[in-house]
Amino acid sequence: MYTAVPEPPVEYNPYSPATQHNPFPIYRWLRDEAPVYHNERVGFWALSRYDDVLAASLDTDTYLSGHGMTIEGLDAGNDILINKDQPEHTWHRRLVSRVFTPMAVASQEANIRGACRSLLADARERGSIDVIDDFSLLLPIAVICEMLGIPEDARGSIHDRSSRMLAMSATDGPPVLSDDVVSASLELAVQMVDVVHERAVAPGDDIITLLLQSEVVDDEGHTWRLTPEQVASRVVELVVAGHETTAKLIGNLVVALAWYPDQRAELAADPSLAAATVEEALRWDGPSHYQGRWVERPVELHGVTIPADSRVILLTGAAGHDDRVFDHPELFDLHREIGRNLALGWGIHLCLGQALARLEARVAIQELLAVAPRYALDDDGVVRAPSGQVRGHDHLPISVTG
Repeated sequence: MYTAVPEPPVEYNPYSPATQHNPFPIYRWLRDEAPVYHNERVGFWALSRYDDVLAASLDTDTYLSGHGMTIEGLDAGNDILINKDQPEHTWHRRLVSRVFTPMAVASQEANIRGACRSLLADARERGSIDVIDDFSLLLPIAVICEMLGIPEDARGSIHDRSSRMLAMSATDGPPVLSDDVVSASLELAVQMVDVVHERAVAPGDDIITLLLQSEVVDDEGHTWRLTPEQVASRVVELVVAGHETTAKLIGNLVVALAWYPDQRAELAADPSLAAATVEEALRWDGPSHYQGRWVERPVELHGVTIPADSRVILLTGAAGHDDRVFDHPELFDLHREIGRNLALGWGIHLCLGQALARLEARVAIQELLAVAPRYALDDDGVVRAPSGQVRGHDHLPISVTG
C-alpha cells in the first residue's frame, strides 16, 4: 500500500494519484522542509507538524471552521456542526452531544458485538470475505442508523449517496466537483429531510426524536430547539461520519495487522490490547488525513506569513508521523504511548462520535481475529477509495484461513 518514494515530490496535492497511494514520504518532506506549505495551484496552505496542528486545533479564534472543512468547499455554508464557530458551535454541540455520552456509547457494545458475530458467522465456511463490503461497512451503518431511528430499508441508499458524495477523482490539478458528487449530496439531504419529517409525525426512542424535542439555552439566555431542517443536517453529518470513517478505520487496521503479523498474533492471544491497537491504527493511518480551516487575518509561523482569507488544512495524517513526537513513527506498534491522538481532531472540534468509532473498531477487530486470527490480504483485489480527505478502501478482500 505504501510504495517507497526515494525523492518525494515538492508539490503536495491530496488529490494526486501518487499522494493518495502513499502520502507519507511527502508528509515527511513537508514537516522537515516546508512546515507552512502553500499550494497556489490548488489553493490552500498546510500545517504538518504535530505541535502546529495541535495549536491550530485549539486556536479557534484564528483558525475558523465556518468556511468548510474541505479544500473543494462542497461543505461551505452547510448548516452542520463541524462548520460552526464559537459561540454558536457550543450551543449546537451541547444538543447533539447528549446522545453520545459515555454511558450511551458503552451501552452499544453488546449490540455491536452481536452484529459483528452475525456478519462473520459464515466467514470460515466461505473461506474469504471483503472486509469492507461484507463487514466494516455494514457494521457501523447498521449501528448509527439504529441509533438515529432510520428505517432498515433506507440504509443501502444512504451508503451509496454518502460514498458518492465523498468520492473525488484523483487528479494532479485542482479538485473538480463532479455532477454526481453534487447530486449525491442533494439526494442524501432530501432523504434525511423526509426521514426527519416522518419522525416528527411519529416520534420514537431514537436520536432523531431526541434532537427534535431537546432544548438548549444560549449565552444570552434564550431557549431554542433545532428546526426539522437543522435536525436533518445533523443527521446527514452523523450518518456520513458515523459509518464512512469507521468503515475505513477498520479496514486500515486490518491492513496494519496483516503487515505486522507478530502484533496481530499478540492481539489475537490477548484481546484486551484492542483499545491500544485502535489508537495506534488511528495514528498510523487514520480515516481522515486533514481538517480544513480558514484564517481571516494574516498568520506568521516558522517565518512564513499566511495571508488573510486563506484556506489552511491541518494535516492530522502527517502530524501522527512526526518524529519530533513519535519514535520510528512509520512502524506500527500496539504498545506505543500516544498521549493526545489528533487523528479525529482535537479541542472543540474533536469528532462527536469518536467514542463510538473507537468502540466499533475495538469490537470489530476482536471479533474478526476470533474467526480469522491468521487472515491474509488478497493484494490483487485491494481497491483504494478515491478521496482527498477520507483515506481507506472500497474493497479489501482477505483469506479467512490464511
